[in-house]
Amino acid sequence: MATKQQRVAVIVLDGVGVGGAPDAADYGDSGAATLPHILAALPNLHLTNLASLGLYQIMELSPPFAVAVQGAYGSMVELSAGKDTTTGHWEMAGLLLDEPFPVYPQGFPSEIITEFEEQIGRKIIGNYPASGTVIIEELGGEHLQTGYPIVYTSADSVFQIAAHEEVIPVEQLYQYCQTARKILHGPHGVGRVIARPFLGSPGSFYRTERRRDFSLAPKGSTILDWVKAAGLPVHGIGKVEDIFAGRGLTSAVHTKNNTAGLAETLKWLKEAAAGLLFVNLVDFDMHYGHRNDVTGFGQALVEVDQYLPQLFELMQPNDLLIITADHGCDPTFPGTDHTREKVPLLVYTPRLIRPLNLGVRQGFWDVAATVAEWLGGEPWHLGKSFIPELEEALR
Repeated sequence: MATKQQRVAVIVLDGVGVGGAPDAADYGDSGAATLPHILAALPNLHLTNLASLGLYQIMELSPPFAVAVQGAYGSMVELSAGKDTTTGHWEMAGLLLDEPFPVYPQGFPSEIITEFEEQIGRKIIGNYPASGTVIIEELGGEHLQTGYPIVYTSADSVFQIAAHEEVIPVEQLYQYCQTARKILHGPHGVGRVIARPFLGSPGSFYRTERRRDFSLAPKGSTILDWVKAAGLPVHGIGKVEDIFAGRGLTSAVHTKNNTAGLAETLKWLKEAAAGLLFVNLVDFDMHYGHRNDVTGFGQALVEVDQYLPQLFELMQPNDLLIITADHGCDPTFPGTDHTREKVPLLVYTPRLIRPLNLGVRQGFWDVAATVAEWLGGEPWHLGKSFIPELEEALR
């Protein structure tokens, strides 16, 4: 490594697409545009700090307030097949997927369910695509009576298990997920098995913040592996450890919500001397996008926006901040699933002296290439670093 003092923080705003994916029609998502639609629905939303990084320029919109742009900005087009969390994160970590993860619009085949039931020693209920909040209302009463876990999926490659915490303790639910993860491999290798604990009573069930994701291990080397092998720390916040099945990380912390994730981000900036920080802020997707909650989505954006000045204050001259997303999840679009969209690319370093348009990047893997170059080691073998463009605007 050329230096041990450089730091990169990658913050993923889960589900915050900026619209216009060239192949959106192939996914049934023509017209989806998460952030533009939220800004249109909430015209008084003031994202002044995100705007200062160039957020509105990405979408060719004029903010309803005066702002001086001081960041580098652009958007990224996903090259991998799919529109799920795992695919998006793996691609920005430098791993391209040629084949999408399997999905189950008719539910999981009987051989999968039978084996799962045999291994956990219980029957299951459900086994169809559904919104997580809807299915616990539909089947929560039966679950309370029988003790059978609720299994369901969505348009994404997920095997989700919902259980009331007073019926199936959370640690046992996690064990069920690990059992399912071992079963779901090969042609049935879904991207994620997700624990969905909930509480409450019929008519007032609610999901708790003890969700856990159990992903497949990455199918190739990622930038996390690269940085770790170079002797630098790699810290994950949120569900990053789950998304990469723990690989390539030297430390990680699971957080309950965006507020906790942002606090942990500030803590890392105060304490870490060097290395890579990878953050996932999931509330946009989990709490608001999938629930068609435009107002909640907007409030979550405001929360991130208000944290940015503290983050900027903690950044050192050799630090690089990258804010992006893994897919869209348009709360104004029909349905409750992810949407195939371009994602924002907002870049900042204290050494930046003028705004810079990074354009439309072909592939999320440009993030991996940029991380490698900024940290001063051997070039990443995929993607195109935007450091050469950025250097034109650095002091």
